[in-house]
Amino acid sequence: MQHAPRRRARCSIPRADRGRDASCPYRIADTLKLKPVADNTITLKSPRELLIMREAGRVVARTVRELVAAMRPGMTTRELDLVAAKSFRRQGARSTALGYFGFSGHICVSVNSQVVHGIPGPLKIERGDLVKFDVAAAYNGYVGDTTLSAVVGSEPTPEQERLMRVTCEALDAGIAQARSGNRLSDIGHAIQAHVERNGLEVVREFVGHGVGRSMHEAPQVAHWGPPGRGPVLRPGMVLAIEPQVNLGGREVQMLPDGWTATTVDGSLSAHYEHTVAITEDGPWILTEP
Repeated sequence: MQHAPRRRARCSIPRADRGRDASCPYRIADTLKLKPVADNTITLKSPRELLIMREAGRVVARTVRELVAAMRPGMTTRELDLVAAKSFRRQGARSTALGYFGFSGHICVSVNSQVVHGIPGPLKIERGDLVKFDVAAAYNGYVGDTTLSAVVGSEPTPEQERLMRVTCEALDAGIAQARSGNRLSDIGHAIQAHVERNGLEVVREFVGHGVGRSMHEAPQVAHWGPPGRGPVLRPGMVLAIEPQVNLGGREVQMLPDGWTATTVDGSLSAHYEHTVAITEDGPWILTEP
């Protein structure tokens, strides 16, 4: 298969001014109203399909960086959503979030203690806020899915920098395990081990997932748990690996909108994500710039 050789995973920490339930790691918390994967069949992608998915990955990589460059203190998350919508249109892509089980935004924008799935709206971002952009789009029939965290209008504080750095490093550790012959849970084990070694907590109520023609495919990818479990990884699998890490406790709660998850204790949360293909040569990050 012809593709660019995998480089070291680069989970960047952009700045706006620079443009204990260990028994079942594969559960989804029904109480959080999460949307389940409908089909448990893992679909292997052909070399041709992976090349298309690489183009979809470039689309969302460009869009998320355009968002970081555009955000300014006083903007609403709805205004940021419109930046993403224009980016998708310019690139000939379509948001896979818009209309998904009634979701009203083109992307998810989560601020500070919001963990994931923030609905774009009237909330204004302020200087020093930690903003997470979760961006997924379909391009030529295939989906790319990526997330970046960034601080609005200033350099990160020491605690923000620590949280963002550890989350980036944890994603890199998980990607390093996304190799043919490993087990699926090796990814989550590596993530959890790195996060907890650094005194932080990985969120357990949300999982990564397969990606392909649909945004959410099998398998679910837990970001925690013991190694050596789950399906054997094979060339052609494509996974969205997306740890969310909290500065305080790992517990989360849902807002009344049914989508936005926040930390229970009000602590900051960071989120990074790449779409990664399993190849004979190792993991291939499809959502690198």
